[in-house]
Amino acid sequence: MLKETLLLDSTRPFSDAPNMDIGCPEHSSEGVPSSWYALRVSYSRELKVQDRLNELGVKTFVPMMWRRCPVKPGMTTGNPGMTKGKPGMTTGNPGMTTGNPGMTTVNPGMTKGKPTTSSLPAPTGQSTESLKRMRKNPSRRLVPAVGNLCFAYSTRAELEDFIRGYGDTSPVHFYWDRTANKPLTVPEKAMNDFIAVSSTLDEDLIYITEITSKLREGQTVKVKEGPFKGVEGKVVRIRKSRRILVELPGMLAVATTYIQPEYLEII
Repeated sequence: MLKETLLLDSTRPFSDAPNMDIGCPEHSSEGVPSSWYALRVSYSRELKVQDRLNELGVKTFVPMMWRRCPVKPGMTTGNPGMTKGKPGMTTGNPGMTTGNPGMTTVNPGMTKGKPTTSSLPAPTGQSTESLKRMRKNPSRRLVPAVGNLCFAYSTRAELEDFIRGYGDTSPVHFYWDRTANKPLTVPEKAMNDFIAVSSTLDEDLIYITEITSKLREGQTVKVKEGPFKGVEGKVVRIRKSRRILVELPGMLAVATTYIQPEYLEII
């Protein structure tokens, strides 16, 4: 059980965590083993805390997601009051036709159409459908996918020093494992799989903060092919799609996008 309950915050995005090597060092400089710790961060400060930890050489991860940024009502998307061309000037030669009289400007029987999105290479880890949605809604940004959460790979002592550095009003605290009566840590394999799935930034990923027993009933499998290759988790069916659920014990889980059955290996 956690001392604090994680809630999905749909109003806030995913932090643009720096490219990181998830093959973690085994020990700190003092020889004490490092672990992945879950940190509770005051609202909207996840990225600032992450930056500060990174400056100290601490590896971090904040799961991110795309957030649409709609234009505010009453605002124009261009320069108000400005004309697109030169006032009083014609856009062509007066008295001249814009093409050959009697000739069509396109090949008869051919439609002009719009270039297909398949002509553009898709970034690794993003589906074609995600790219289509991105092009339809270009005003987007990355934001933390889960509110108040930052993961840090370090020792307990080093993170305690970091938290004390903020003083009495520190915005950072440990998530607490009441059963073990110590700060909550995440197993390295589970964390690496969580990072691998979250880092695809696919819009169809689903973050789950209340993991029911039914979600844990699926078979345990390993992904053999595709963007989630090497990830292990439970087979679940969410929103009519077969997915793999990667759980961080005692905290939350992320469900992948649809995965073909031939990509899975029972373990």
